[in-house]
Amino acid sequence: MAIDKELLDILVSPKTKAPVVPTEDGEGLYCEQERMVYPIRDGIPIMLVEEAVSFDEWQRGKREAIKRGAV
Repeated sequence: MAIDKELLDILVSPKTKAPVVPTEDGEGLYCEQERMVYPIRDGIPIMLVEEAVSFDEWQRGKREAIKRGAV
């Protein structure tokens, strides 16, 4: 599910306040400055530092665990 452009324009990393962009699969928001991905669950961005995973973990398949709420 795509994030509304107006919402995306105001969302930033809660840790660094740097901009975020959708991941290629649209299931997360990526902060390039901190190399972290914030998950999107049921169309809702989860912008909590403790929910973010490193981009490397995201690429290794952590997004499946995040979607299930296991992480």
